[in-house]
Amino acid sequence: MAVPPSVTVVVPVLDDAEDLRACLAALARQTRPADEVVVVDNGSSDDSVRVALDAGARVVHEPLRGIAAAASAGYDAATGDVIARVDADTIVPEDWLARALRWFDDPIVTAVTGPGEFRDLGPVASAFWRTMYMRAYFVTMTAALGRPPLYGSNALFRRSAWRAVRHRVHRTDPGVHDDVDLSLQFDPRWRTVLDRTLVVTVSGSPVRDLRGLFRRTLKAQHTLVVSGLRAVPPARLLRRFRQATRPVPTGSVPTGPASTGGSTEASARAAPETVAETAVAESAVAESAAAEVPA
Repeated sequence: MAVPPSVTVVVPVLDDAEDLRACLAALARQTRPADEVVVVDNGSSDDSVRVALDAGARVVHEPLRGIAAAASAGYDAATGDVIARVDADTIVPEDWLARALRWFDDPIVTAVTGPGEFRDLGPVASAFWRTMYMRAYFVTMTAALGRPPLYGSNALFRRSAWRAVRHRVHRTDPGVHDDVDLSLQFDPRWRTVLDRTLVVTVSGSPVRDLRGLFRRTLKAQHTLVVSGLRAVPPARLLRRFRQATRPVPTGSVPTGPASTGGSTEASARAAPETVAETAVAESAVAESAAAEVPA
């Protein structure tokens, strides 16, 4: 019988103590508890760090402002076989982890994601934004990627996948949309599952801010531009359909810098990989680079 995967939940936060408190309380009620919760403080001036420590989370400090830098620092610090990502305003149902982790019984599955429902908007506004924001995101990005994108408030992926691509993500660019960026860096042959029944709730504040929505759209466009050929649908689809879906390589580690200097609190980071694991990783990265431009 296969050993169940361990899981680390990563929660980036910046001055969002009250939402974070509710988020961590929901994670504590999971029928399948997380093996660890890592909260990445991106320079909060409120009580976010105290809230995280009081809830038993491990706190990682990322001084470089930006969700991409903060999320990446959390993924680097994770020790679980599976990394689960939520935002500080995410409220997950009690069976969220138990249901999502079942997908990883299939070794071909690299990532699982699901939609979010906006809170406190009223029925008409909720229905409108469910279509115009949430469904539109999945439809447009699936068309661009050739498979479903990750939704950062509700996403899980194998840590081996992160280790295979973390040298490619644009973590130091505050203009990127980190969900889109990570989705683009994943090999088109890796399977991402969109489970529409795996629903979380998120704050309705982002869709009330029209300027914020416009900035998110610009970030997504910027991410597609800086990703170059990886963002070209014909190239992605050609590579996807020329070769069968495959599992993510195991033992994958980056060949470039993996961190922007974030520090950890309440625990040490994972031990360095062995020489053998590094050799496997370098082989996987070389294969990925060689296959990046379709013949």
